[in-house]
Amino acid sequence: MTQPAFDYTKLSTKERLELIGEIWDSLDAELPPLSPELQHELDRRLADYEQNPTEGRPAAEVIARIRATLR
Repeated sequence: MTQPAFDYTKLSTKERLELIGEIWDSLDAELPPLSPELQHELDRRLADYEQNPTEGRPAAEVIARIRATLR
């Protein structure tokens, strides 16, 4: 692995998380476009949700179920 231009290893955890947030926020304008396949899948899922809004499960419920199976 190459040396980073900036030595982040001397930053505290809080400072690293703030740096990550700043870098993440700076990417908004630079994000590449979605592939046609991914855009189609996202559109399909949104349409499915709009037609059947009560069929899903809350994320917290799904996450709790997954965590229970991993114990």
